Amino acid sequence: MDLLLNEEQTLLRDSAQGFLADRAPVAQLRRLRDAHDAAGHDAGTWSAFCALGYAGVLVPEAHGGAGLGAVEMGALMGPIGRNLSALPFLASSVVAATALRAAGDEAQQAAWLPRIAAGDVIATLAVDEGARHRPEATALRAERQGAGWVLHGAKTFVPDGHVASLLIVAARSGGAAGDTGGISLFALPRATAGLAVERTVMADAHNAARLALDHAAVPAAALLGEPGGGWAALQRALDFGRAGAAAELLGIGDEVFERTLGYLKQRRQFGRLIGEFQALQHRMAALYIDLELARAALARALHALDAAPAQAAEAVAVAKAKCGRAATLAVQEGVQMHGGMGMTDQLDFGLFMQRARVLDELWGDAGCQMDRLARMRGY
Repeated sequence: MDLLLNEEQTLLRDSAQGFLADRAPVAQLRRLRDAHDAAGHDAGTWSAFCALGYAGVLVPEAHGGAGLGAVEMGALMGPIGRNLSALPFLASSVVAATALRAAGDEAQQAAWLPRIAAGDVIATLAVDEGARHRPEATALRAERQGAGWVLHGAKTFVPDGHVASLLIVAARSGGAAGDTGGISLFALPRATAGLAVERTVMADAHNAARLALDHAAVPAAALLGEPGGGWAALQRALDFGRAGAAAELLGIGDEVFERTLGYLKQRRQFGRLIGEFQALQHRMAALYIDLELARAALARALHALDAAPAQAAEAVAVAKAKCGRAATLAVQEGVQMHGGMGMTDQLDFGLFMQRARVLDELWGDAGCQMDRLARMRGY
């Protein structure tokens, strides 16, 4: 298996990097943060991003998308990480689109996927209910009412949920908290009666939402797939999301590494470039190796998702854990090697550190992924 990007994938990555560096750089995130922007992303930038076809990377051609795969998705997520671009791509075009493809019928896919690809609709997946990622602990209830359903409960940490027109909600229609059986997926429009959405601003200046469903009545057509049979589709969507987050984390690590290396080559102390100090050389060499190991783990996971997504969970867990740890090391080393000013808001390292921390937690941090891997291997 060739894990390197081919020519077309490299062109996709490079074109995205050029676009995002120009239209959605770190400076834009600063402006959105300082203005307390209600959307948390620039609508014009998102529209232009979608017009280039990026938002439809995982949407089949029959539904107006590019019909590409996880490798191409990862090629887009890397530049998003490098530029800290505030875009709803991961939540909508990756996770929600994958959930619809995995669980939705033809009518449901035809209703939503073309609009997601065009950027007319922002969608997101609502799964977590507590401080830690535990999808099997879903307690939000879904009860039959006539031909439809009634949903009651709450969700937290829903990425881009504050601007989403479509919310794919994981609910328990059977079993007890802790069971993987009995979980159903429902596609709810934002205007659903009984659904309340509260915007939350995360530590990294990106946005999420809390959802409260107070006996929200939804039609039978809102159910994706079979009642109680949503676990496999949920895990597939989450694995695509974890791989996307890993690719963004690697992009953060690469950008911070390059910025730190450039600083070591121009900062002088005691009459010498600090990059000549052997201790710093050793630390940078160790960081470079860590990032390359993370790159290999990510490439393996993305190719596994394209080849056999149902069997890719182990590779995805390894990639999410490794990229999270590598990015964390990169931002920590970047801050330390820049000295006191590395901690100031004048530089971007604090923003990279905050984003890496949030992404590491999103859909399960390194510890969660290692626990998943151990369980999958029978420990």
